[in-house]
Amino acid sequence: MKLKKNVKRKIIILLVMIIAAVGGYFAYKEILSKDTTKEVKVIDNISKYGYNLKENKPKKYKDMFNELKKILSEKEVDEEKYVSKISEMFIFDFYSLDDKAAKTDIGGVDFVYKEVIDNFLQNAQNTYYKYVESNIYNNRKQKLPTVDKIEIKDISQKAFAYGSETDDKAFFVETEWTYTDENYSDYQNKATLVFIHDGIKLSLVELQ
Repeated sequence: MKLKKNVKRKIIILLVMIIAAVGGYFAYKEILSKDTTKEVKVIDNISKYGYNLKENKPKKYKDMFNELKKILSEKEVDEEKYVSKISEMFIFDFYSLDDKAAKTDIGGVDFVYKEVIDNFLQNAQNTYYKYVESNIYNNRKQKLPTVDKIEIKDISQKAFAYGSETDDKAFFVETEWTYTDENYSDYQNKATLVFIHDGIKLSLVELQ
């Protein structure tokens, strides 16, 4: 009888430990899920063009968004001003890494052509964003670049073929930029952006 009691006691203790472990696991999973899936609030938008402004964007980007909104509210949109502004916004948002939560938090996505977005995201994660550490808990110590001044060097229009289509008046925008810290002076600081007409929008189809 004594042996049976000990066996029962051990089984009960084991069951309690299993229940505690399982309960702890699911509690941890729920907490982690809440932290990692927390949505960022959209505070403004240009619904006609599908552009959104999220609350976590830096002031500089918010100011550019307001400038874009003004350009697109004109009765007749000046396409050169339009493409110039979204080029600035893309460069600032894509090449500034310090405000990004993780390597999957890719900037500039609003301006990328829908047909190439998957390839764009994959390339970004495998290259420029590859070593961005997670900052979900706001405790990242990694130093990352922020774009400072952006210069539009040239805007031209010529034919550009993509897929089975050709835009005879695609925009080619040559840009240069600097970073707020000289430690990033060897990072990429120039690019040519190619935008095609996508309905009423201008969409980035290639980054050269």
